[in-house]
Amino acid sequence: MVIKVFLASSSGSTAIKKKQQDVVAFLEALKVDYTELDIACSEENRMWMRQNVPQDKKPANGIPLPPQIFNEESYCGDYETFFDAKEDNSVYTFLGLPPPPGSKEAVQAEEEHIMQNGTHVEENPDDSAQAEEEEEQVEEDLQSEEEEELRQLEEEEEAEVEEASRLLAVWTMTSHNSLSFSFFLMCQREKKKTWKTHRSKRLSKPSGQ
Repeated sequence: MVIKVFLASSSGSTAIKKKQQDVVAFLEALKVDYTELDIACSEENRMWMRQNVPQDKKPANGIPLPPQIFNEESYCGDYETFFDAKEDNSVYTFLGLPPPPGSKEAVQAEEEHIMQNGTHVEENPDDSAQAEEEEEQVEEDLQSEEEEELRQLEEEEEAEVEEASRLLAVWTMTSHNSLSFSFFLMCQREKKKTWKTHRSKRLSKPSGQ
């Protein structure tokens, strides 16, 4: 399929020149193959364009102005309809071409297909099985991480208890006044508070981080 763009290279209208440049630049950006047909230098091109623009698409005076766009012999539209298609992300449909995979128009077409039929595009069974295996492996890894974290917390708790017992024994042997005992209790409370805060943060940490 060849896209034909009829234009006038020597048009005196700035508006027409701007429209022609917009169409050509956008087709080049999409990497769409097209052919420029100059009606200013070829009477044959001028007559063919005028004869093949549908009657209901011609202006009131019956003379269509460039740019006019065709897909082979099929009429696509003029600048206004091209611009509307560009705004709606439907230029490939406007040109009568299949949208390339991954393009906005292809994604939009797939979404419309899903809404109309209630089904997704058929997937490769091998890809689905592999995706399920990967999800199961991720869940197993997260479970292992949680078990390891709980084990570490239990070890830390045991270590804290042992440390508190050791400090209590040291205090018992070295001091007997109420001031030292109060200071010792205060230290233990702060130590316990710090440990609980640390433990709470670790348990509330989101999985996978």
